[in-house]
Amino acid sequence: MTQSKQNRGAEGGTVLGFPLKGFGVFTSLLLAFAAAFFTFFATTTIAIFALLGWNLLGHHAVSYADSYRYVGFPAGVVVLVVAMPVFGVLWIRAKAAR
Repeated sequence: MTQSKQNRGAEGGTVLGFPLKGFGVFTSLLLAFAAAFFTFFATTTIAIFALLGWNLLGHHAVSYADSYRYVGFPAGVVVLVVAMPVFGVLWIRAKAAR
């Protein structure tokens, strides 16, 4: 078992358990969209709780829909725009290595 781990490490590294070699088109697209999806929901959750505190402590009436519009959606789009070329390059490198 240790020999197979050493062989995998010699071929290419890993980031958080994901191998950096051998991504297919579908895997690259799936990982890019999953990163954007996770970022959207994580930033939206943080923004909702921040607005909750802002509304309760400051006696304001800010709409919670603003957390989706101005925080979650832009953050998800930025991560998608960054992740697509990153995973695209990983896919092209895997194709070129074959």
